[in-house]
Amino acid sequence: MTGLRLLRYIVRRLLQAVPVILGVTVLCFLLLQLAPGDLAEVLAGESGGASAEYIQDLRARYGLDKPVLVQLAVYVRNVFLFDLGFSFRHSSKVSDLLLERMMPTLLLMGTTLVLSVGLGALSGLFAAIWVRTWRDHVISLGAIIAYATPLFWVGLMLILVFSVWLDWFPTSGMENVVMFYEGWDRALDVAHHLVLPAITLSLFYLALYARLMRATMLEQRGLDYVTTARAKGLTERQITFRHVLRNALLPVVTMAGVQVGALLGGSVVVESVFAWPGLGQLAFEALFSRDFNLLLGIFFISACLVVFVNIVVDVVYVLLDPRIKVDE
Repeated sequence: MTGLRLLRYIVRRLLQAVPVILGVTVLCFLLLQLAPGDLAEVLAGESGGASAEYIQDLRARYGLDKPVLVQLAVYVRNVFLFDLGFSFRHSSKVSDLLLERMMPTLLLMGTTLVLSVGLGALSGLFAAIWVRTWRDHVISLGAIIAYATPLFWVGLMLILVFSVWLDWFPTSGMENVVMFYEGWDRALDVAHHLVLPAITLSLFYLALYARLMRATMLEQRGLDYVTTARAKGLTERQITFRHVLRNALLPVVTMAGVQVGALLGGSVVVESVFAWPGLGQLAFEALFSRDFNLLLGIFFISACLVVFVNIVVDVVYVLLDPRIKVDE
């Protein structure tokens, strides 16, 4: 495939993503309108109660007294102008808050993807090679247990064992702010805090990819091209790593792209358990404070992230499987 054709494919996918992101933004806005209460009621409640006139004045000040369709039109226009609004709860621009909290979430998600896809695919590969042996049974049983265990329980148990009892890792946070680390010392401190949250979020997806990889490897080994390769005199090792593995990775790569949205949802739980200062914890706080501008900003940036990752996955899929025609 030429670089120009691949570039045209990427541009076409980016253009197709625009209506998707717009549709997600509109849908999230309308769904939030169904939630009980609004920012004015929350602010009035925190002040110990207020008159109906004061609440109405707050709604007028924040533009909540306008019809829903008018509010939607104003918000969509602002989004196209790259203005995500103002968070009255945090007294800051939504875009500034998102930029501040995005890097911790991307760090957690990126580490989780590398661990879950890498170790999951490797575990599934070995389980398929050792099929119907005790090692295959151990890997499959471990995957089932990891898949069935709730994330919050895993996080709490890891904190109890490795933080409270053994004192190997910190219980919460992203870094030790009182130490004022810089350079490599700060990077090591962040990595030390990242271990338990990344393991907690990775276990579920690692089990998923391990099971998928094992099933795909066994399916591929029964196809005609493997029989042809054996007839040509190739060894089982050559067949596995030259042919079967490459084809078996395709469903895993596809699943990794699809699971990015679920990964963002899982990060809400993990970030809350470990007080990780990312978008998940910010969304949790914004929901209870009825900070709809901030929630919509989080939904918007999450939709952009999911769409971008899926485009990357599509490109990787094309590179792995030359049979796919990007011009079609």
